[in-house]
Amino acid sequence: MADLPGIVSYAAFFLVFATVFAVAVLGLNLQWGFTGLFNVGVAGFIAIGAYTSAILTTPPIAERVGGFGWPVALGWLMAMITSGAAGALVGLLTLRLRDDYLAIVTFGVAVLIQLVALNAQRLTGGPFGVQFIPKPMQGWLGTGTLWTLAYLALAAIILLITYLALERLVASPWGRVLRAVREDEAAAASLGKSPFAIKVQAFTLGSMAMGLAGAMQAHFVGYIAPEDFQPILTFQLWAMLIVGGSGNQRGALLGAFLVWGFWAAAGSLLRGFIPQAEQARGAALQVALIGVLIATMLVWRPRGLLGERVAVSRHAAGSD
Repeated sequence: MADLPGIVSYAAFFLVFATVFAVAVLGLNLQWGFTGLFNVGVAGFIAIGAYTSAILTTPPIAERVGGFGWPVALGWLMAMITSGAAGALVGLLTLRLRDDYLAIVTFGVAVLIQLVALNAQRLTGGPFGVQFIPKPMQGWLGTGTLWTLAYLALAAIILLITYLALERLVASPWGRVLRAVREDEAAAASLGKSPFAIKVQAFTLGSMAMGLAGAMQAHFVGYIAPEDFQPILTFQLWAMLIVGGSGNQRGALLGAFLVWGFWAAAGSLLRGFIPQAEQARGAALQVALIGVLIATMLVWRPRGLLGERVAVSRHAAGSD
């Protein structure tokens, strides 16, 4: 029983990150699962949200531009706005491209954002990152397990709101247009819809969710740096969506928690079995294990654990 507080603290820490990733995966699911937009630059939009909120809410620092001391809630709102604006700009410039070109461009955008974060030291702190990011409720609860549990509750509320809002959107006529554009743009256009406008809207909303996730992560850890937003983050989020099932909001949530649990468990096991001198190779093996998980899922359940059931319902309707 002496280790119980430590176990609770670790479980809460794990669940906060899983919840943050779930918010980002919901945004990715809106883009890919419902609209068919192949965004390989997810880490870049998360970085925009994280840096926006961090710069606006940190206390003034002489060595860096920013440090305006804004309230955390306002920083999160601005994180969504800036990430959404970046998504809209990228969408306007790229969403007339084919899927493979869109993937290349969004990956390039993510790399560009990371390079800006690494080199714009006066704005982002450069390789040293942004420190002293305020943690909400810390003044009341301190920095221990109680604060982590409170932040988990806050993150869970935000995840629930995001889930319900997107669920309502995709169940609306607008959501049905998303699926129509994903399946056949020409058919959607023949019905008087603008596939390009719909895709820009979906890309913008998905990017806003990613930016919010970035801000939530920044204010939980209290520190961000460019290495937090490497392409491996995009790989992890895509793995979560593939395993859980794209085109299904509950699948996106399930995949986020399962894959993050798999990632954490694999890391712990590898650190236990691999010598200290070989830890770098162990990290590469951890990524390889996620790749094996994705490959297994694509063979076993191509739609994911909770994939979209539209095709099934259509078949049932046709058989009646």
